[in-house]
Amino acid sequence: MLENYLPILIFIIIGLFVGVAAMGMGFMLSPHNPDEEKGSRYECGFEAFEDARMKFDVRFYLVAILFILFDLEIAFFFPWAVVLDQVGPVGFWAMMIFLGILVIGFIYEWKKGALEWE
Repeated sequence: MLENYLPILIFIIIGLFVGVAAMGMGFMLSPHNPDEEKGSRYECGFEAFEDARMKFDVRFYLVAILFILFDLEIAFFFPWAVVLDQVGPVGFWAMMIFLGILVIGFIYEWKKGALEWE
């Protein structure tokens, strides 16, 4: 039964070999002459003007959380749409309830001003 996995093992070995060979060739063939500017701490063109541990506005996190929340909820629609003919009316109305809760949450966030950026 293990002979069924031999092609997969060969594929993994070849993939690892190609990846390691490409990285090794890049390391060996690339020029290694960094100057003082390139080796400095900041390559963006100017020195840092604030501490790296400065406080961020909470809106950055709020927008990220809202994006993840609504993005993941929307991801449930694709499998549901594929099996819509198999789940019948019960599955349809369950998704409509889910969609209603999603819309209520969206309206709540909109009214609270979470989507406003000043």
